[in-house]
Amino acid sequence: MARKDNRRNICIVLCFVTVVIIVLLAVVIYLAARGSNCPESEMSSISKEEYGEYKGEKVFQYTLQNKNNVKVQIINFGGIITNIFVPDKNGKIADITLGYDSLDRYTKPGPYFGAIIGRYANRIANGKFELDGKNYTLEVNNGPNSLHGGKFGFDKKVWDASEDDDILALKYVSAEMEEGYPGEVTVVVTYMLTEDNELVIHYTANTTKKTVINLTNHAYFNLAGQGTGDILKHTVELNAGRYLPVNDVSIPTGDPEPVEGTKMDLRTPIKLETVIDDVPGNVGYDHCYCFSDAGWKKLRARVYEEVSGRKLEVYSTEPGMQFYTGFYLDEPGKEGGHYHKYNGFALEAQHYPDSPHNKNFPSTVLSPGETYLQTTSYKFGLV
Repeated sequence: MARKDNRRNICIVLCFVTVVIIVLLAVVIYLAARGSNCPESEMSSISKEEYGEYKGEKVFQYTLQNKNNVKVQIINFGGIITNIFVPDKNGKIADITLGYDSLDRYTKPGPYFGAIIGRYANRIANGKFELDGKNYTLEVNNGPNSLHGGKFGFDKKVWDASEDDDILALKYVSAEMEEGYPGEVTVVVTYMLTEDNELVIHYTANTTKKTVINLTNHAYFNLAGQGTGDILKHTVELNAGRYLPVNDVSIPTGDPEPVEGTKMDLRTPIKLETVIDDVPGNVGYDHCYCFSDAGWKKLRARVYEEVSGRKLEVYSTEPGMQFYTGFYLDEPGKEGGHYHKYNGFALEAQHYPDSPHNKNFPSTVLSPGETYLQTTSYKFGLV
């Protein structure tokens, strides 16, 4: 009798184990099928790794990658784009953005490689402005002017980061009177890399008091690959009929002027080496181009490099774009290299420089209850 009971118990256990195995296999098959049917856009394409530490806060590097072997890496210190890997016409992948190899170097003064710029991109003359009858004094860090938000702008802050599928969101709360600006301002910047090889950057900001704000990203590009030399053989097209002439400290001298008949006219594609020595000011291009149309989605600039075949297109909602060809570059670079004059170019979509002193410029004033909005994208491709 005992022997029969033992056999019955063994049979029960074996049946139970068999049922469990079948159920587990069914679950695995279901999950695998579900995963394979999910659209790629719904699958997370962001990875994360520790990058360093700044003043007791951990800094992480986030990698956005698509199926075309385009990869963009961003750290939450300054929202800095550290690397952009893009294939050339032969499929060879290279990093096309200038930068450093370590967090420590990004924390020091420099040319703002890849960073979010704020509160105010570009220059404000004499580090002062007036708003509703009240005078504000800013940190001066560029000759007599305040540049890119002051000595410790948004590029020198650790941002709160979060991930939502294929979107990286960075948030920073700028305190009342930080760098001299009124109002507590909350800024959120998102990055998304599409399967069309487009890095879309979207900015929003809100304030507790009336203030001025002008945001941009300061990535430098060399489509032949960072560290390969100058960008003078790049061909540039900028779809702007006007630009802002500047004085000897890079402050606009008045209203926008036509590019027609000048070396500032880049509406027809032209190789930089043929015009750069004749640009007013003798420091290459470092001027704000002004667009007559507004709204998304407008092609603002196109640049290509013949040897690699790489092409960059810039789209933006902004009324202006600072085109800078890196005349003042003299910086240590990645992999033990060093960047020199004209080794990279920047296309900074933004409002006009020194707008608080020019009533004819598009306004940069943000009031409580309003939301600052900007979308700019960098689209990578082949000629």
